[in-house]
Amino acid sequence: MKEKQLLMIPGPTPVPPSVLLAAAAPMINHRGPEFAEALAEVTAGLKRVFQTQHDVFVLTASGTGGLEAAVVNMLSPGDTVLSVSIGVFGDRFASIAKAFGVKVESLDFEWGTAADPGKIRERLAADEKKEIKAVLVTHNETSTGVTNDMAAIGPIVREHGALVLVDGISSLVAMDCQTDAWGLDLVVAGSQKAFMIPPGLVFVAMNDRAREAMQKASLPRFYWDLGKAKDYLKLGQTPWTPAVPQVFQLRAALRILEAEGLQACFERHVRHGAAVRAGIGALGLKGFADPKHASNAVTSVRKPDGVEVAALRKLLLEKYGVVLAGGQQSMKDKIFRIGHLGYVSQSDIVATLGALGLALKELGMDVDAAAGAAAAIEALGG
Repeated sequence: MKEKQLLMIPGPTPVPPSVLLAAAAPMINHRGPEFAEALAEVTAGLKRVFQTQHDVFVLTASGTGGLEAAVVNMLSPGDTVLSVSIGVFGDRFASIAKAFGVKVESLDFEWGTAADPGKIRERLAADEKKEIKAVLVTHNETSTGVTNDMAAIGPIVREHGALVLVDGISSLVAMDCQTDAWGLDLVVAGSQKAFMIPPGLVFVAMNDRAREAMQKASLPRFYWDLGKAKDYLKLGQTPWTPAVPQVFQLRAALRILEAEGLQACFERHVRHGAAVRAGIGALGLKGFADPKHASNAVTSVRKPDGVEVAALRKLLLEKYGVVLAGGQQSMKDKIFRIGHLGYVSQSDIVATLGALGLALKELGMDVDAAAGAAAAIEALGG
């Protein structure tokens, strides 16, 4: 049934019915009092999610736009940054910096593993002249299903004095990200991940150190000018025409999260991640991510012997209505990924693992088709 699908990818993610309906509200003046009220509410809610007392801005863009905003507002031509990368999106952050003439030094870690805070400390300690102006790091790398330890990395970079610029696009809401407590200067998050709303908005949190850096930075910026965003926010507005329906949806989603509680939301993602990992293990599959750093937002799974990833995903989509993500770049035919962030329920996880077991069996794998769902149910306390 094409009209009914389980969207189990790391983004865009499923959207709650009440959030979908919020976009159907009548259009309003984005320079009027109703929008100012909505923007004030979502900005306050975002500060609680980012766990910051500092500025948070709502931009109309995809996550990549937020990363570009981070680069052009914080840096100047010829500046040197350290790119800490563990996958596709870490590399993308570095590519954006390179596109603007920033000197990028790469500190890459094997895909499937997390960044080693000790190696970051070692490299920064060697920078006696303080040439490294910022460190680019991805909190949760969806291409590999690995989460970096930002609680450790943030203070290490702060000790050196460089800015900590964080891609938190898939981590915010799904996992703890203590922007202020961990010394993160600028953090970017996206609407289409655990925030449970459609693509179209990106959120940028920045502290006073970042604001001071912005005043000195000289890379060209216009649409992404966070200084303008700050000025207009005082008026209850955004500098440019915002995606008004998505702002309504953000307000509705934040109210859902407020009712659940942020800590309860983190714990829910922990349970769901554990259930998916238990399920794939029971099906005889192997995870790709280092278990010590496996993401609670998305699980990466190695290709089973004798089963092609493309064939598996095609069967799951066409026969069972389950949408899984493939691998990216060098991992294209080597892994598949199961998203379990945002508006994903326990029953969604059980159904996905049940369908996965059936599909694997149909493709010739010797497996108990029900084992994955059963293991997930047990992990969920059923």
